Amino acid sequence: MTSPSPEPARSDTGWPPPPFRAPTPAETGTDGVRRFHGLTYATSPGYRPRLLDVHVPPADGPVPAVVWIHGGGWLEGDRRYPPPTVPVELLHGAVLGAGLALVSVDYRHSLEAPFPAQLHDVKAAVRYVRHHAEDLGIDPERIGAWGESAGGHLAALAGLVRADAHGAGLEGVEGVREGDSSVRAVVDWYGVSDIEAVLGQPLPSVPGESPYPNPFDALLGGPESERRERARAASPVTYAAGSGAPPFLLIHGREDRLVPHSQSEALAGALKDAGGDVTLRSVEGADHIFLGSAEVPDIVAHSVEFLHGHLTA
Repeated sequence: MTSPSPEPARSDTGWPPPPFRAPTPAETGTDGVRRFHGLTYATSPGYRPRLLDVHVPPADGPVPAVVWIHGGGWLEGDRRYPPPTVPVELLHGAVLGAGLALVSVDYRHSLEAPFPAQLHDVKAAVRYVRHHAEDLGIDPERIGAWGESAGGHLAALAGLVRADAHGAGLEGVEGVREGDSSVRAVVDWYGVSDIEAVLGQPLPSVPGESPYPNPFDALLGGPESERRERARAASPVTYAAGSGAPPFLLIHGREDRLVPHSQSEALAGALKDAGGDVTLRSVEGADHIFLGSAEVPDIVAHSVEFLHGHLTA
C-alpha cells in the first residue's frame, strides 16, 4: 500500500480542507482587480481559522505580492483595516496601482496564543501564497512583507528568521508545512525590534478607559523567570547579525510615545553592522501610527516605491 500524498489533490467536493484546497474563484471588479476574500491559510484545533485576502491588479502574467501585516499590540487588529491615519483606499490604491498584489493576513492574537504563534502564522501565510501562487496570479519568487506596529515587528522577523539558520522552532508547522517562507524585502513601520529594552516601560493610558493588558507580557507569556529569554527570542535584533537579510525600509515617528524611535535605530544599526541594506526614515513630529504628521501619503508612496523596486528588480 502506498503512503498518502502530503498535499492531496484538489477536489470539487470540498475536500481536502484548507489550506490544501485551491482558492475559491476571485471576484473581478470593474477596475479589473481580482479579489479573493477570506481564504483559510491555516487551521489549528481550538483556534479560529486564520484568514487572508488577496487583491491582484490586472496583468498579463503573475505579479509580485506584498504581505500586509496589521498592528494592534499583538492583542487586536484586523487584516482588513490599516491604522486610522492611513485610509484603506490610499494603502490599497498605492499597492495595486504599482502593479503589486496585496495579501492582507490575520494572525493569532497574543491572548489566544503567545509568541511564536504570530510568527508561525505569518510564515504559514507566505507558504500558502507560494503554494497557490498559480491560482492567485502571483509570482512566488517575488514576495515582500510590510507591517505596522506589531505587524512591523512580525514583518521584520519574517525577513530575518530562517529555518536553516535558526532552526525549525520559529518556522512553525501550521498550514502548508513544506516550502519557503522567506521574503525579498521588508517595510517595517514603527515596530518593536528589541523587546528586552522596553520590558517594564510604562504605557500611555487613556483616562476613563479600562486598563489595557500589557502587550509585552501577553506576547511573551510564560513564567516571569523566563521573560528576558523569551524577549530575546521574540526580538528582530537577535537575528539581524546573520547574513542573508533582505533589504529593509524602517519608518518611525520621532515622537512615538508607544514604541520609542530608538527601537528602529537599534534595528537599523544591527543590520548595518552586518552589512545589510537598510534605510531608516525618521518622521519629525510624528507619534505612533504617524499621528501629528502630514507626511502619511508620502510615507505610503515611499514604502510602495521601495517594495516595487526590490520586487521587480
